[in-house]
Amino acid sequence: MDIIIMAMTSIGTLFILIAAVGLIRMPDFFLRLSVTIKAATLGLGFIMGGTALYFLEFSVTAKVTAIIFFLLITAPVSGHMIGRTAYFTGMKLWKGTILDELKGKYDRKTHSLTSDGDDPSERTPPVDEL
Repeated sequence: MDIIIMAMTSIGTLFILIAAVGLIRMPDFFLRLSVTIKAATLGLGFIMGGTALYFLEFSVTAKVTAIIFFLLITAPVSGHMIGRTAYFTGMKLWKGTILDELKGKYDRKTHSLTSDGDDPSERTPPVDEL
């Protein structure tokens, strides 16, 4: 059991190290955000799993399971919202970016986002106008 616990915590620590290196090495905000959300979430999940195996008590295991569940639910959503906000506020993309699927689809005055086949007259009004 000790070997499994050491392996899980070591793998988790390795993923967090990868997230830290990715934070330094990636060229723009959006790639840094992607690396840190994915690798740090996975790393923390492994470390918490090793913690649950170490203590093997129902209360600790239940808390760790809840933490992992909420981490897996909230981390991607928060990462998406942070990235969306950064894009809409004008954060510069990396010069090597090949495809920008939202270019020309966001109206800064009305704060509305359109799809390819949308009619501009049928746009959903901003929240403050509802």
